[in-house]
Amino acid sequence: MLNKPRFFIVTPSFNQAQFIEQTIVSILNQEECYVTLLVMDGGSSDSTRTILKKFGKEPNFFWVSEKDEGQSDALNKGIKAIKKHKPKSIDIFAYLNSDDYYLPHALVEVVRGFTQHPRANWLVADAIIVNEHGAEIQRPIRMYKRFWRKLLSAPVLSILNPIPQPATFIRYSALQKTGLFNQKLRYTMDYEYWHRLFQSVGRPLVISLPLAAFRIHEASKGGSQFKKQFTEELEVSQQFTNNSTLLSLHKLHNLLITGIYKIIKSF
Repeated sequence: MLNKPRFFIVTPSFNQAQFIEQTIVSILNQEECYVTLLVMDGGSSDSTRTILKKFGKEPNFFWVSEKDEGQSDALNKGIKAIKKHKPKSIDIFAYLNSDDYYLPHALVEVVRGFTQHPRANWLVADAIIVNEHGAEIQRPIRMYKRFWRKLLSAPVLSILNPIPQPATFIRYSALQKTGLFNQKLRYTMDYEYWHRLFQSVGRPLVISLPLAAFRIHEASKGGSQFKKQFTEELEVSQQFTNNSTLLSLHKLHNLLITGIYKIIKSF
């Protein structure tokens, strides 16, 4: 890998004008890395495009605004667009949703992790959970998932998803082996992709540093539709294992977390 590896980051977006500028700035302000950012906007009707135009003079910033079939479709369009940006010079792929953001020096830590562990094909770090104002919330949930990440394996992944998507980074070679995202999934395309990464390139390098912020708000999938998400997660898990014990534990875990979320929402 080069001393300064090249990142290609895709940001899928739809009507996230409230947050997207912070997302973009958090990517473009990363130090000591070559970053190409492609925003795939699904034809937003708010002021998203006005915000995107503000960054038009950035040399490695690109955006497209057109109707799509959802987040997975936007991601896949972004991945296919990599071919237009000299894929041989791209080392690491990531995607960052338009309401999340990277913490300072995040990509430097990613480079350090891959450099120290050259056999790692993907890297998973920690992510703080924030509300719409950027204040940290749900710290116990974060610590709980952090515990399970230390034990991460294919069986553990069949029970629960402890991987924070905004803090996940994939070598481009591993992306090529694993393929595109499943466009049939609305809530768990990342969870399904982690399973396929395990199959194609094995376990990720797991580091404990928080590198990103995952935002929960009323309009976000994670904030308003977690029951539907858990139902889809179980369906994904059933595609990758027929172990009745693991699937029973998955169902039990979903019940536990659903109960915890209800308690959290009651305050």
